[in-house]
Amino acid sequence: MSEVAGGSLPRSDSSVAMESSPPSSSTSSSPPSPSDGPRRLTVTQLEQLKVEEEVFEIYRILRGIAPHTQSFMLELWRDAHIEFLTRGLGLLGPSYHVLDANRPWLCYWIIHSIALLGEPLDSELEDSVVEFLSRCEQIVLFVWPGCLFKIVTLNGLQDKYGGYGGGPGQMPHLATTYAAVNTLVTLGSEMALSSINRASMLKFLLRMKDSSGAFRMHDGGEIDVRACYTAISVASILNVLDVELVKDLGNYILSCQTYEGGIAGEPGSEAHGGYTFCGLAAMILINEADRLDLPSLVDWVASRQGVECGFQGRVNKLVDGCYSFWQGGALVLAQRLSPILHKQLESFFIGGVQASVACNKSCNITTGETDLDGNLCGAGTSHAKIEGLSDFGFSFIEKQTECGPLFQSIALQQYILLCSQVLEGGFKDKPGKQRDFYHSCYCLSGLSVSQHSCSKDPSVPPPTRAVLGPYANLLEPVHPLYNVVLNKYYKSHEFFSRL
Repeated sequence: MSEVAGGSLPRSDSSVAMESSPPSSSTSSSPPSPSDGPRRLTVTQLEQLKVEEEVFEIYRILRGIAPHTQSFMLELWRDAHIEFLTRGLGLLGPSYHVLDANRPWLCYWIIHSIALLGEPLDSELEDSVVEFLSRCEQIVLFVWPGCLFKIVTLNGLQDKYGGYGGGPGQMPHLATTYAAVNTLVTLGSEMALSSINRASMLKFLLRMKDSSGAFRMHDGGEIDVRACYTAISVASILNVLDVELVKDLGNYILSCQTYEGGIAGEPGSEAHGGYTFCGLAAMILINEADRLDLPSLVDWVASRQGVECGFQGRVNKLVDGCYSFWQGGALVLAQRLSPILHKQLESFFIGGVQASVACNKSCNITTGETDLDGNLCGAGTSHAKIEGLSDFGFSFIEKQTECGPLFQSIALQQYILLCSQVLEGGFKDKPGKQRDFYHSCYCLSGLSVSQHSCSKDPSVPPPTRAVLGPYANLLEPVHPLYNVVLNKYYKSHEFFSRL
């Protein structure tokens, strides 16, 4: 996942000097009072104010223009984005050499973004990619300088022990394995899907399994919630998720939920938007989401949407467009867990009877609703929870939800379209930053989940009021557990269910 950005109220920082009070004739050692003089703003506060000023200026312009011009400002510039993304598939500039170990990620960010825009990959390019994949049975040492064909050699990047490396000759890694598998699922052809060696993949995932129940990113690598999610996501979408992979995983993720409500990368660390999404998604995929403190999690994530209308990744960080998906996506997942949320609120006695009534009213749920495997929420046996593990991703998206969005979805779309969108194509973190493929992918993913967050049924398009700007802005829906376009997921689910 990315390094975090985001920000709200800054914490005090002892390393930043405050202006001292004027010297006095006494040698008193008492600390200065707030009235002794103005204090200096911290670096965090200054950066936050600067971002707010830039964002609010954009919003002031929008508010002051005619409605037809507003519609123009809020338009999604599809053609420009497709041109930017497609150009990246063919040629990357020299600055991208720093991402040499992230070639499958570049491939996923670009191809997933194109799929979100509903644009088919050029047939000649796709045929060349799939053909190239089919020829790459061993690790490919040939690199075509500057061309993204080298990052689409995913079959060649699949190590003989199952995982995908970041590039030819590199060690297999869970993060690039997740990116590679999602890319092949997004390509969606039988050749692309059959290129994945599922038996070897399962061996690799089991090798990454730690005695704590968690996963390592690579041999001898770090253990964290990101590794847990990428391993479980890959196993689930490939239909190889089993009891051994799941064993004690829920205990580890549960130990990473902080007093704030969010989930940290590892026990004892700070809650973080990317890890919160990963932890929640992994717990849903292993059918243990009811073990998390979901009301606190929702409260923490929802509180990360700031005055800029976008999301921050952590407390006291600046807004960042990529968290449109990591935080917005986490709330979309929680939205589909409303029966469990309702029961936890009842058991916690938050607000007494009023809390139960409020949840019933807003989510339109009745007492006794069931969780993903048909058990009363939180009451299933461990055997019932384990059965049919690979079906949870499918059943999760198939169930209708009566609960509305848990965040300001229109406000988030406003931030993405006005503050992250680059008119020449692509998306950026925030005003003043440069566009890149990573932010293009997750801004578009966040835009999709926010547009479709009002849909009770994923197969039914959202109402007009749910889409900011022209309805032509509507993107393809994604499966929020995997972040692949929904129709691509259905196709892969059918394919791997036959195996």
